[in-house]
Amino acid sequence: MTATTIEADRGWMAGALALAGHQLGAVWPNPAVGAVVVGDNRLIARGATQPGGRPHAERVALDRAGPAARGATLYVTLEPCSHHGHTPPCVDAVIAAGIARVVIAAEDPDPRVDGRGIQQLRAAGIAVEVGVCRDEAEALNAGFFSRIRRGRPLTTLKLATSLDGRIAAHTGVSKWITGPEALARAHLGRAQHDAVLVGATTALTDDPELTCRLPGLQHRSPVRIVADGRLRLPLTHKLVATARTWPTWLVTRQDAPSQRLAAFEAAGMEILCVPPGREGGVDPDAVVQALAKRGITRLMIEGGGQIAASFIAADLVDRVDWYRAPIILGGDGAPAVAGLDIDRPDAAPRFVRVAIETLGHDVLESFRRQG
Repeated sequence: MTATTIEADRGWMAGALALAGHQLGAVWPNPAVGAVVVGDNRLIARGATQPGGRPHAERVALDRAGPAARGATLYVTLEPCSHHGHTPPCVDAVIAAGIARVVIAAEDPDPRVDGRGIQQLRAAGIAVEVGVCRDEAEALNAGFFSRIRRGRPLTTLKLATSLDGRIAAHTGVSKWITGPEALARAHLGRAQHDAVLVGATTALTDDPELTCRLPGLQHRSPVRIVADGRLRLPLTHKLVATARTWPTWLVTRQDAPSQRLAAFEAAGMEILCVPPGREGGVDPDAVVQALAKRGITRLMIEGGGQIAASFIAADLVDRVDWYRAPIILGGDGAPAVAGLDIDRPDAAPRFVRVAIETLGHDVLESFRRQG
């Protein structure tokens, strides 16, 4: 291929990736995929995976292209599926549409696909290029890749603290440490995740709604999850009372009393029972495995300190979004992360900062786990 062709391919794929990125948090258990149909270096049609994961991006784009797809190039951010699920294989639709060339960013790690889609396209005489913007595509769908390869969702720990790492004053009051710009950005983060998890203490202390309240994005609110090993959450709590309006899951221990669980189920909550963890809590490894089995690919943890510590100690935090306000609450404030029993700094989990953003008077730093 010429340098001009490579540059053009990257440009069209960048557009497909942008389409996919807009769907993060809305398409689980499926990956967020974007597709663009191009003919004579002109945009014919585009599509993205639709809410709930269907229809797939390729079908949306091809349906919009109609007969104009014949002889065109299809740019797609993930290998087209080749298996029968809720819908027929996308490779069949691509072949039937008469597409002449398919440019794919990354292979689909799902064992039902895993290169088979590419093989079928080539067997049908379609030219296939793989690997254009691969790193960007794999980063975008890191949650889907994690669920398939590691059996757990990609996990982001979101913290909103003072400069000295406190999430509340010594009285327990935490509203509001950060300002409105940071709050809006945090709500956008919720919209981009499949689920948001808090511990029972945070639920009881903060009485959060855990929804996305940005105008026009309320429908993109994530599944709300409360980890409550000792079932301290009252049936009158806001999260319970609104469980029929916003999907809400309760994660608790396997030995929880069945009569109490039935009351939560009757209120509209889904119950996930997992093995016990430390100090009466739930086992973090079992939690993320249970969530992955239900299709969750991107999980955001919003506190509190004990939940944060338990997931960090279990090596389950992949990313950290740390919002810092220019205030100091002092050592008697509530810490963002509870004790980890780390003896030496070189034994601590290490993260790499990948982005920094100013939000009003606050700062958002984003980190990725090193290694």
